[in-house]
Amino acid sequence: MLAEPELLRGAQRPRLFTAPPTFLSSAGREAVELAALAGLDLMPWQQHILDVGLRERADGKWAAFECAVNLPRQNGKGGVIEARELAGLFLLGERLIIHSAHEFKTSRVAFQRIQSLILGCPDLRKRVKRMLNNTTETSITLVTGQSLQFIARSGGSGRGWTGDCNILDESMILGDDAMGALMPTMSAVDNPQLWYFGSAGIGHPSVQLARLRRRALAALEAGEPDPSLAYFEWSVDPHVDECAPGCADHDNADDPASWAKANPSLGYLITPEFIRNERASLGGSGIFERERLGVGTYPSDEADTWQVIGEDAWRALAAADSAPADPVAFAIDMTPERTHAAICVAGAWRGGTHVEVVEHRPGTGWILERARELHAKWKPRCWVIDPGGPAGSLIPDLEDEEKGLGVSIVQTKARDVAAACGQFYDAVTEQALSHLDEAPLASALAGAQKRPLGDAWAWARRGVSVDISPLVGVTLARWGLGVEVEEEGAPNLW
Repeated sequence: MLAEPELLRGAQRPRLFTAPPTFLSSAGREAVELAALAGLDLMPWQQHILDVGLRERADGKWAAFECAVNLPRQNGKGGVIEARELAGLFLLGERLIIHSAHEFKTSRVAFQRIQSLILGCPDLRKRVKRMLNNTTETSITLVTGQSLQFIARSGGSGRGWTGDCNILDESMILGDDAMGALMPTMSAVDNPQLWYFGSAGIGHPSVQLARLRRRALAALEAGEPDPSLAYFEWSVDPHVDECAPGCADHDNADDPASWAKANPSLGYLITPEFIRNERASLGGSGIFERERLGVGTYPSDEADTWQVIGEDAWRALAAADSAPADPVAFAIDMTPERTHAAICVAGAWRGGTHVEVVEHRPGTGWILERARELHAKWKPRCWVIDPGGPAGSLIPDLEDEEKGLGVSIVQTKARDVAAACGQFYDAVTEQALSHLDEAPLASALAGAQKRPLGDAWAWARRGVSVDISPLVGVTLARWGLGVEVEEEGAPNLW
């Protein structure tokens, strides 16, 4: 029987939870009281995270070096972040707190929120020396020297900063490059702490979140808490294909009790009516399960990679000085879930072909504007899209005279896709292709496999956690160099 939604409140304790067992005290209560002084009243689940995350051992060190909060969007994780940052600045004496997000606009919004809290509290405002929000720095600095810096994650951002506390927002988009830039900043700190905040894993971009989650699951399975990780996850355990009718061991996406299990702010910030409408709108696409019920896809560390093209063969074709020469062809592809998309280019280079991932970003809203910029700059011989793939929906807008490119998009047929894949593979084996050794393309190749297509084959993902849109994009772009297009006299580079 399904629960009555109007009678439910969100679960104030996470479904998956582990934390270091040894501690003497916690600064969580003081952090909650400080947040209230600033006008931020925290819900019980938010207070619980701070109580656990700010536990201290007898030697004064944090019980948990890493704290990971994984819960569906719009539940109020920002409140926990703000309370932790206020505590770091005004209670704990942390000299430098670094707040990072995948995109700087997210970090800027976080700055504006905590700025409002501080300015609204005279006791805190009088301790502030300056607040900067310009093109070079976004930060809050106290008269005593403590600083909270807001940055976007990249291979260089945060490098050289010795942070007492690192806050990593949008941790479902967090890979090795960002961790390599940020983790060493804490090595010289006496008592560092690292906080991750995000929602359910979205596949390959969720590399670090997947590692944290595996550690938590291993600790729960073994019955032995991880000695340095506090992990909080609000999610459901969904039904699988093997479930028998009436299965009571897994959670039903249509049951309001499942909504409550995954959303601690149900009945506080989120209404059952909204979730009911959200469920009806999103249907069976899987997006509802990920975004509202916390059912993610997480990459593994398994070694069964590079099944089609060997890693050594691919790396040998990397050339840092390579670049596409005119004429060039562009292609667009995206993941079936529409979580990520790629724009790729191909052009001639030293008797062969150069391929490159021009842009690879989350979402799809950025594609049209970026395509217009590239089209104006490069004047390519063609744009290629597989109309049967997820990017096929972009074709009408791209062909539109006013809001698009105003050109006909080359649309592949099944035989064209097979030919493109075969030609790409041959170019690699014949060493007639160059690339820049870009991580998105290497990751796609590492996780790609073949799928039959008539008597030939096409690219396929080995699992839902693999994003092969960069690989499909460069394959179609290379094919686009030789396809017949409307303009006359276009050279054939193949």
